[in-house]
Order: sequence, then C-alpha cells, then structure tokens
Amino acid sequence: MARICVVGGSLGGLFAANVLHRDGHDVTVLEKVRGSMNGRGAGIVSHDALEAALGRAGLQADASLGVAVPGRVMLRSDGSTDTLLDMPQVLTSWSRLYQLLLAAFPAERYLQGTSVTRVQEHPDGVTVHAERDGQAQQWQGDLVVASDGIRSVVRQQYFAQAQPRYAGYVAWRGVCEESVLSQHTLSTLFPRFGFCMTDTEQIIGYPVAGPGNDLTPGRRAYNFVWYRPVAAGDALARLMTDADGVHHPLGVPPNRVSWRHIAQARQDAQRLLAPQFAEVIEKTAQPFFQPIFDLQSDQLCAGRVAVMGDAAFVARPHIGMGVTKAAEDAVALADALQQHGATGGALQAYESARLQAGTMAVARARWLGGYMEQASNPAQAPGCASLGVAERAHQTLHETAIDLGRYGHLSAFQTPHA
Repeated sequence: MARICVVGGSLGGLFAANVLHRDGHDVTVLEKVRGSMNGRGAGIVSHDALEAALGRAGLQADASLGVAVPGRVMLRSDGSTDTLLDMPQVLTSWSRLYQLLLAAFPAERYLQGTSVTRVQEHPDGVTVHAERDGQAQQWQGDLVVASDGIRSVVRQQYFAQAQPRYAGYVAWRGVCEESVLSQHTLSTLFPRFGFCMTDTEQIIGYPVAGPGNDLTPGRRAYNFVWYRPVAAGDALARLMTDADGVHHPLGVPPNRVSWRHIAQARQDAQRLLAPQFAEVIEKTAQPFFQPIFDLQSDQLCAGRVAVMGDAAFVARPHIGMGVTKAAEDAVALADALQQHGATGGALQAYESARLQAGTMAVARARWLGGYMEQASNPAQAPGCASLGVAERAHQTLHETAIDLGRYGHLSAFQTPHA
C-alpha cells in the first residue's frame, strides 16, 4: 500500500482518488476550493471508457447517470432539420459525476481549502507543502498525483515548458430549464444531441439533468456550448472585462460576465443560429463563456510526481473527451502501480501508456476547431490553407458529431423524411 497525495479534487482528482483507494492505497486529496463545487461545469458527453472507469472506481453507470438520447440532429439556420444521425448515448453532467465520486470517497480524506504551493522530493518519499486556513502545512507521501487543472501549480514546478495556448475562440455555455422552452423547441431539438453552425461558428447542445440532478421529464435542462471566434489582444481583453471594468485574465466567473456581453450574444444568436438554439440562449438565466486553450505536455512524470487530466493535456471540447481522458489517466496510473509498485518505474509506465493518447487528443481536437481558429487568426489555424472556411466548417461539423459519440453505436447520416 502506498501513501499517495492527489493534488486537485475536481473530477480527474476524484477519479484517481477513488480508483487508487479501491486498490488499497492510502490516498489524501488536497483541494484548494472550500465548499460545494456542485454548480461547476455543465454537460458531459459519456463514452464507454468513462463508464468503465466508473466501474473501476466501484460505481455503477446506470440509468441515473444522465439523459439518454437516440441520436443527433443538425439544424439549418432557419430551424429546419438538415440531417439526422442514429446514435444512442447517455449525456451526463459535471454535477452528477462529482456527486457520485465525492460520495464514494472517504470524507475525512478530502481536504478542502488546501492550496498546494510546492512539492519536495527526498530519498524516502515526497512532501507536499500547502496553505490551509491561513497556516502552512505539510503532507508526507510516497507519490504525488497532480490533477490541479490547466493552471497546475505542480506542472509549473516540474514541467514549466508546457503552457496553455489560446485557440482564438471562446465557448459560451449555459443550461436552460426544460420547463421554459416552447413546444417547437422541445419537439425538434430537446430530445436529441443538437448541432447548428455558421461559416465561422458552431453550437452544440443536449439534454441533461435539471436542478438537484433531477431526471424527471419536464424538470430536466438543456446544456449548450456555442463556439465563437474572438481574436487575441484587445477583443479578448474586452470580453474578459466585467461590467465594473475589472479584467479577469484567467477567466471571468459566471456571475461576473458583463450583462452587455450577454445581451450582445443573445442578439447575435437571434441573427445567426437556428431559432431553437436562439430560444435556449435567450431563456438561459446565466450564460457564461470560457476561452478555449490547447495544452500539451511532453512529460507526465518526474521522480515521484505525475501529472494527469487537464494538468497534463487540455484538448478542445470538440471530441468530448476531457473527463473521459482524465478517467482513463486514473485507470492507467492505478494499473501501473499494481504492476510496478509505488516507484518511479510505475510512473514511467503510466507516462508510456498515456503520453501518446493525450497528444493525439489535442491534435484531433485542434483540427476539428481549426476553421474557427482560422476565422480569428488565419496564419495559425492547423491544416486550413487548402479549404475555404465554409467548406471546412461543413466537413468538421459532421466529423465532430461522430467524434462525440465514437465509443457509441455509429451509423450513417440519414436524410430526414420530407
């Protein structure tokens, strides 16, 4: 049994903590946020690999995981159906997975309000230095697993060369309650995983559990992600400034997004998107946005320290693999420890198992988002030179729909009945 400190208690950290704890290790999670994180995030696309990782963590991926959809629908800008794709899948949510994983892990081992400052290795193990409740504290262990996100303190200490790169566009997000939507939107969009596009933008959406993880029809919600080009520099800086003039370079908290930006986004939705999606955005109480980044590490371990999840790789959301990738990291790490023990060799085996997968995920997601990157920065977009933006948009929209369900049951696109 190894003593393992997991830095970061979001979904990736909780996956690692639960799998390692179930394998018999002495695991402590150090999470800087204090209080419930249930309201964080929105929808999550589930895959077979995610369900397998839940099983490895001792949890059952049953009907309570999320909302089942029969497939995809692509809408034209006038709201009519362009194409249908038969692809059954379950769409879950950040809050639901967090609730399941947190409940499965010993509460006394999940330490909130703990901000890790540095890691110190020594011959007998590793010491994690942190601040908790205003006091300096230390935790001893055999290994450290860093799952502390895109701004990882641990990655910055060990692999500072890996830095986030802004992709040239943002994702507006939000969840709209099912009960406020019109019957037209409920019948033509809500039951399926929906897609709509312009030449330079893309929106996807799907049903998820409502408040309190309620899956009752009529009490569910519709999650959307709307990708919009925003050039780096002044345009991005203006968007990242709230209504009080405060600039938030690392991301505007949802409740601080300027009402002016929200109003403009709603106007643009009416002008650009299918009416069903425009209605969802209009009736969402608190839309917010996140800048899209790429992050790629060329190392995942050093000595007794490993990085995983978004601390190691951040792939754009187009492949819907963020949480699944972290879950697969956790399983690979646990497998390596089973085979090699709590050693540096185990971490190297984990790196060998996951480095290529992370690299490929980043590359694939970047290609899928390339036409939106091209819209804000033509010189840097990957692989777009030979295709016009509109042509590339149509091509990648269909491939995105396949990627978001590539662990599901694929079939050909079908033209809807007249």
